[in-house]
Amino acid sequence: MDVVHDLIDQEQYQELGEFPVERGYVWTSCASVENGNPLFWDDAVATALTGGPVAPPSMVSVWFRPHHWAPGRSEQSLPLQVHFDLKELFGLPEAVMTDNTIEFHEPVRMGDRLRTHQVLRSVSEEKTTKLGTGRFWVIDVVYKNQDEELVAVESYTGFGYQRSKNGSDA
Repeated sequence: MDVVHDLIDQEQYQELGEFPVERGYVWTSCASVENGNPLFWDDAVATALTGGPVAPPSMVSVWFRPHHWAPGRSEQSLPLQVHFDLKELFGLPEAVMTDNTIEFHEPVRMGDRLRTHQVLRSVSEEKTTKLGTGRFWVIDVVYKNQDEELVAVESYTGFGYQRSKNGSDA
């Protein structure tokens, strides 16, 4: 499908985080998983190790989880929109994520306003698995700070599929 091929390696869905990185979210996130790492709680430790307070690297996507409502927004935002676009383009109603990796670069600091965009890296030929017939795709979500420094790249492998119509496993 030419329209999909033309999307490969193109930046899509540029987005500015709706709010700056802030300590309350960091502390709430750390508390929820009982992460007592002093790097995230103690300014002296953070200053000695990283030059100041930072957010846990695993929180990079938190800053883009859309609130249910925001002033001026007319539609609810969906994360990983490229994934939903591919499902629609190929007519694949079901999908699962089969792999997720994150590569970290610059630390995320308090007050940062992160930007992100999505990049479709690949789409497989049609394949049949036990789930059904469909395609695998790889999508990168690229995160940068307000200074355009690369913060992280999150890669997702998804499988969009149509369940077998006869009810049998393929």
